[in-house]
Amino acid sequence: MFRYDWSKAEVQQIYNQPFPELIFQAMTVHRGHFPGNKIQRSTLLSIKTGFCPEDCSYCPQSAHYDTKIDKHGLLPKEFVMEKAAQAKEKGSTRFCMGAAWREIKDGDQFDAVLDIVSSVASLDMEVCCTMGMLTDSQAERLKDAGCHAYNHNLDTSPEYYGNIISTRTYQDRLDTLKRVRSAGMTVCSGGIVGMGESIEDRLELLRQLATQSPHPESVPLNMLIRVEGTPLADEQQAVDGIEFVRLVATARILMPGSLVRLSAGRTQMSDETQALAFVAGANSIHSGDKLLTTANPGDDHDDMLIKKLGMSFVGKEDGCGCGHKEHHHDHQHAANS
Repeated sequence: MFRYDWSKAEVQQIYNQPFPELIFQAMTVHRGHFPGNKIQRSTLLSIKTGFCPEDCSYCPQSAHYDTKIDKHGLLPKEFVMEKAAQAKEKGSTRFCMGAAWREIKDGDQFDAVLDIVSSVASLDMEVCCTMGMLTDSQAERLKDAGCHAYNHNLDTSPEYYGNIISTRTYQDRLDTLKRVRSAGMTVCSGGIVGMGESIEDRLELLRQLATQSPHPESVPLNMLIRVEGTPLADEQQAVDGIEFVRLVATARILMPGSLVRLSAGRTQMSDETQALAFVAGANSIHSGDKLLTTANPGDDHDDMLIKKLGMSFVGKEDGCGCGHKEHHHDHQHAANS
């Protein structure tokens, strides 16, 4: 049963259960909607890096901070296609492309992006884009070009958001998600933990996502990677592994039909923490050696871990490429009717 009316008290009650009870509940919900031993694999490529006018405190791509990343304009289509083909060969069913823009601007660059999206979609992969804010017509053009999903994270709770970003409002983010949804793309939206927020902030982030109807089809949970030069580089405490797994389990219970994805920060997680997260309902990872500009465990390590756990990656034989027992929209539609 899908719900969209979770209260703060209910979310806190779920999260604060004794750990074995929480994990058992999350596993039960998970297996009602997904095979328990399958992980979906996505690959993320930064197709335009750096020079972003936003001041997100965690982000090495912000023009406000002096970070040591390699900045570049839009990558050539041939290069992106090569990377997408490699990702497919490694077992990724979704190829995500990020461009460090505050918002998409119409013109040659956006036309080039649409051409790239259409070409990647022709490889029979789900295409996801994350390119900042967009208009209704831009969302529709992306959808028409073959973009399956659009990522736009809420990052944190509305209450803590102002401590992290001043150049874009929380409402701007919610409005972007509405445009994505109305254009017919699926929504990918999650957040980042470890930015100095409280447990209550983390739970409110989940509640913001879980009270959207339908729920985001994809919920990436990122652990802050402290990058030298950004305001959050030094002052933040590492995220406790058990607290992170509790968050994963809570996300699974609140949003039963969503892919819960382990994204940035997996290099800071032990194999045991990741294994617990999978048990708790995480069923997707961002794979590859790099996530936009930061390090990632790499395909070989992921292959080894999944094999060690006796699990497997979702393949095309699993239908829609997400591992869902039915397509998301069938579940969401049934929940809404």
